[in-house]
Amino acid sequence: MIPTAFKPCRIRLAALVCALWGSVCWGQQTAAAVKVEVAGGQGQYQLLRGGEPYVVKGAGAIVANYAELARRGGNSVRTWNIDMAQARLDQALEAGVTVSLCLPVVAPRYGFDYGDETFLVAQRTRVWAAVERYRDHPALLAWILGNELNFAYNGTALWDEINNLSRIVHHLDPNHPTTTAIAGLEEDVIRAVKERAPDLDFLSFQVYGALALLPEFAEGILSDTPFMITEWGPLGHWEVDATEWGAPIEQNSSGKAKHYLDQYRRFISPHLGNGLGSYAFLWGQKQERTPTWYSMFTYSGETTETMDALQTAWTGAQPANRAPRVKSLLLHGKNAWQNVTLAPGESYIARLSASDPDGDELRYQWALRPESQATAEGGDFEEAIEEIDGLIENTTLRHIVMRAPDTPGAYRLFVEIYDGKGHAGHANLPFRVQVEAARR
Repeated sequence: MIPTAFKPCRIRLAALVCALWGSVCWGQQTAAAVKVEVAGGQGQYQLLRGGEPYVVKGAGAIVANYAELARRGGNSVRTWNIDMAQARLDQALEAGVTVSLCLPVVAPRYGFDYGDETFLVAQRTRVWAAVERYRDHPALLAWILGNELNFAYNGTALWDEINNLSRIVHHLDPNHPTTTAIAGLEEDVIRAVKERAPDLDFLSFQVYGALALLPEFAEGILSDTPFMITEWGPLGHWEVDATEWGAPIEQNSSGKAKHYLDQYRRFISPHLGNGLGSYAFLWGQKQERTPTWYSMFTYSGETTETMDALQTAWTGAQPANRAPRVKSLLLHGKNAWQNVTLAPGESYIARLSASDPDGDELRYQWALRPESQATAEGGDFEEAIEEIDGLIENTTLRHIVMRAPDTPGAYRLFVEIYDGKGHAGHANLPFRVQVEAARR
């Protein structure tokens, strides 16, 4: 829990517990829980699991390929909900990894009022049920009380309720710690949580480019507080350069792999002490501005160079066979930073520079899509974007000829590179089509 200096005398739970006691009837697990706790003191905190030090080397996972994570040196996954929690815990146990399970705590940005007692009781009941159901699973590591609840929120009632929920969890389950996943690194938010939710065992943060701020915070406001990084990864789509028409410029798969390894070595590994470990984002595939921005897997299941970087970070050794490497992608002789503008219906050449570190024979797959118009925030669901067919002469060549769409607007050209060994690289390039575009 957060150090004693921040913890007032514990309020009795009787009223809160009795109000919920009889409202839920879940079957009890028969497996034995493994006790997990935060031990140590200022600057020297650590997780103990079964009495042994346990540094989290994990990933946020939306696929069940936990054996691959374990093979690469990872030891834990985190979730964003309790959907299929039993299956996930069972699969984690089989793979020899643990799970930080995110409980169903709703963010205020979805319109829920943390002053509404009816809503609060219903939410406490859901949390109670989940904890009773999964608390004794031997793969359980920790409880996450909501994900990025502070996003677009400036009040305090939320943190009072997080403290109530943490007390409920601890009453039901003395064997696993509680935390809440906070978006960004902001001193006012950290102060509010430390003051109003002292029952939490540690704080968790979700940071991308802002991970570079961690040394300042670890030596400052977090110097007496155990913490974990529960999301980190590539530069976020809100943090990167953009084209003149506002399309974010995505790193290719090799650029991301280098970024992951550098970030881990510079900002995560040096701050283990108060830092309890981290979960990289994302062990899976999802559409978020593009289908590749945060995904460590391709849509068809190949692993990317980001996984190679994590394996090196976690174990100090590279995999025996590595993913293809991407150097550059040019369209009409220009890169993404040169604001590629094409004329409708005209043909242009796209050139890819890529290689395989193991000499594996490469194959290629190109695709053209409209630019995403999504405005979702905080990782909310985005619809996949359909490909535009018929404009690339041969989608399987290393270099291609593409006819620009007839309709003016913003588009993005994608390429994936496969080594035939289950690994892939990727790159994409945003461009626009304008009637007045001059061919040069």
